[in-house]
Amino acid sequence: MTTYLLAGGGTAGHVNPLLAVADGLRLREPDADVLVLGTQEGLESRLVPERGYELLIVEKVPFPRRPDGAAAAFPVRFPRAVGRVRGYIRDRGVDVVVGFGGYASAPAYVAARRERIPFVVHEANARPGLANVLGARRAAAVGVTFPGTPLRRAEVVGMPLRREIVDLDRAGRRAEAADFFGLDPDRRTLLAFGGSLGARRINETLAGSWRDILDAGWQLLHATGERSDLEDPGVDGYAMVRYLDRMDLAFALADLIVSRAGSSTVSEVAALGIPAVYVPYAVGNGEQRLNASSSVSAGAAILIDDAAFTPERVRSEILPLLRDDRRLAGMSAAAQNAGTRRGTENVIAQLDRALGRVL
Repeated sequence: MTTYLLAGGGTAGHVNPLLAVADGLRLREPDADVLVLGTQEGLESRLVPERGYELLIVEKVPFPRRPDGAAAAFPVRFPRAVGRVRGYIRDRGVDVVVGFGGYASAPAYVAARRERIPFVVHEANARPGLANVLGARRAAAVGVTFPGTPLRRAEVVGMPLRREIVDLDRAGRRAEAADFFGLDPDRRTLLAFGGSLGARRINETLAGSWRDILDAGWQLLHATGERSDLEDPGVDGYAMVRYLDRMDLAFALADLIVSRAGSSTVSEVAALGIPAVYVPYAVGNGEQRLNASSSVSAGAAILIDDAAFTPERVRSEILPLLRDDRRLAGMSAAAQNAGTRRGTENVIAQLDRALGRVL
């Protein structure tokens, strides 16, 4: 029996691919012991136990970026975290570690190396985090989601995706999806969303352009986010919701997507072959622009900067796209070439190689 330790967390971008690989391992090897290493503060503290996996806790120790109290404590706290993970590895007989970034990954990589067991790194974003940059130097294998991700010895494996996305039959579920959202299965649908909290720029722009979209013969499914105070106009063909708790059905209905460019979103949209307009989040290190770049280069998506995404831009650039069936079909075909539904299997194959298994 093999014991796997999956390390990562903090955000959904780290937790979701971790859980996809955990599910893939459990499906393939029902007798395997699949453990998860995370922190008490991250999303993993809730999501991992809910999925039925044991969560082993490690202290959250950020890498120091400025000379402050945390930096002064780092030389004590980080080795203590590594020691705790080494104890887990020995006590539970861990055979291999795979890290997905986040606070739990760095001590897991160091602990695996000191315990002389192999570890694999998976990076979800086109701009890698510091833990994975450091881990990639000694990893048995390094998997990345997007081409061009600057990690040593990186292999493009794609994003491990949720099973409901991997197995989604969009055409077969379209009627069900339309009924769920109160829309027409025979009309083209623009799906717009900005994450659980929404995206102010996307919301404001659609507030000023939704009539144009409906007048073009399309309908609109718009997730505004839980904090939005946008008022629902209550018209036929415009379904406004706060949160998409059935993203699979939203994807089944979508003929074009307007969204931010988080790594999971870009990977899921490409894997499903849906044309997209990405409006990268303007705050941060620019990773969302990089995440979208492979889809844009492939001709599967359009990128519009946050500040430039206005009702006027919708009318000048998106409305012509809504009327161009040939271009939409070409973008859909390009998206399927830019994405993959086999990210989970590809990461598991890296784990097998790290363990010396013959494939």
